[in-house]
Amino acid sequence: MISVDNIAVEFSGQTLFKDISFVINPDDKIALMGKNGAGKSTMMKIIAGKQAPTRGHVRAPKDAVIAYLPQHLLTEDNCTVVEEAAKAFEKVFEMRDEMARLNKELETRTDYESDEYMGIIDKVTELGEVYYALEEVNYDAEVEKALIGLGFKREDLNRQTSEFSGGWRMRIELAKILLQKPDLILLDEPTNHIDIESVIWLEDFLLNKAKAVLVISHDKAFIDNITNRTVEVTMGRIYDYKANYSHYLELRKDRRDGQIKAYKEQQKLIAETQKFIERFRGTYSKANQVNSKERMLEKLEIIEIDEVDNSSLRLKFPPCNRSGDYPVIAKDLSKRYGDHVVFDNANLTIKRGEKVSFVGRNGEGKSTMIKAIMREIDFEGECTQGHKVEIGYFAQNQASLLDPELTVFETVDEVAKGEIRTQIKHLLGSFMFSGDDIDKKVSVLSGGERTRLAMVKLLLEPVNLLILDEPTNHLDIRSKDVLKEALLAFDGTLILVSHDRDFLQGLSEKVFEFKNKRVIEHYETIDDFLARNRVESLAKVNL
Repeated sequence: MISVDNIAVEFSGQTLFKDISFVINPDDKIALMGKNGAGKSTMMKIIAGKQAPTRGHVRAPKDAVIAYLPQHLLTEDNCTVVEEAAKAFEKVFEMRDEMARLNKELETRTDYESDEYMGIIDKVTELGEVYYALEEVNYDAEVEKALIGLGFKREDLNRQTSEFSGGWRMRIELAKILLQKPDLILLDEPTNHIDIESVIWLEDFLLNKAKAVLVISHDKAFIDNITNRTVEVTMGRIYDYKANYSHYLELRKDRRDGQIKAYKEQQKLIAETQKFIERFRGTYSKANQVNSKERMLEKLEIIEIDEVDNSSLRLKFPPCNRSGDYPVIAKDLSKRYGDHVVFDNANLTIKRGEKVSFVGRNGEGKSTMIKAIMREIDFEGECTQGHKVEIGYFAQNQASLLDPELTVFETVDEVAKGEIRTQIKHLLGSFMFSGDDIDKKVSVLSGGERTRLAMVKLLLEPVNLLILDEPTNHLDIRSKDVLKEALLAFDGTLILVSHDRDFLQGLSEKVFEFKNKRVIEHYETIDDFLARNRVESLAKVNL
């Protein structure tokens, strides 16, 4: 059992947490929820021992292993895949190397009776008791087994980590976590930048092989599938629910409704009390009652209503111009980089008004196909755009293309047309830009903020073919809901690459699967495809 005891975090005169306490039990699967800026990542870093609180403690058994996967991976670029994964046993290797060093020193020393010599013997004995008590493990074999089980090929193991995408680097970090057999796994946005197959594997691992888990995620399907408890951080305190995310939303609504009712009753009491005080102040016969009611008001703790987003914004794309019957046709399309074949003889036809998904593991060619459609790269075969096609394209590097000298408001205002211009502030608020944020220059925004701003800008441009390549990586659940609602109502054609199953659900009516250098067309919804793919994928991963 790991306990968080009276944790408080204060900085610059502000309080992030106020004496928070909760317990993590051995088999808990906890979703840590709260609005951006509530302190979720800070709480996770404190539990991981990466950050110290202002007050309070995290208590854990002496031999407890806590493994932490941060939002931004720390994998270095100066070693191979197998060397990075082997860092899971770093402390064991350090113990072994220290014993070898001390034994070598004993061989060369002759001061057998000295206190220093005896101290070295004591240290070797102490290390040996711990080291030899460990379960006998073939560490190299365990590392290889974990990496191959996570999808790496044997020939990948001695490649540099710098050669791999973010999704594959996360698998290396997950291998390290698996090898440590931790008592608690801390995951901060683990599904960002990884493909659906990786998410499915991660779910299976957390449900069936992990002990306690604490996770921060904006992926509703992921947290609903793996968690049995939700801890919400709001306004410096927490609420603890024995429920997964969807059930927690219902319970939170009930809680807030109760708060509103109690707040209104309290405000009515305060108003009546103040009215009594004003009426009888200075009346000798009522002096004691007036003083009593004044003291009561001074001591009264005002009921707070938890923050919640009540925005009623419903974004709609402007009506799009009619394109030709087939906005995209690819015939015998192939792409190679030297000897590496991305895909070969691919064929796809997308009809006007269709909403399709490109799915597959990272590196199988989804983004490459989009670049071919956009004519950003050379290729073999044919790829044509239909008559009067107007494309809105959100690339994974879209944020870097914004004008750094414009403000947030100016960036959106220059593309907004018609009535939506009166709602720019509300729209920006839905994508987490509020108050003074709208006057910030793009040059000072974080990567996540730039991504959200690029998405807002795209949503306002009149197009009839939308191509979105991983648009949800930096969006919170509410922003994704706004985007999804807009896409459902969009009357043009949509090509979508995303690993977020909840976001894809109900959006896609046809799936193009990128696999083994082929592009396979599936006439089924994304839900049907994922249900089938889950069975197929988990059959391949046997750890």
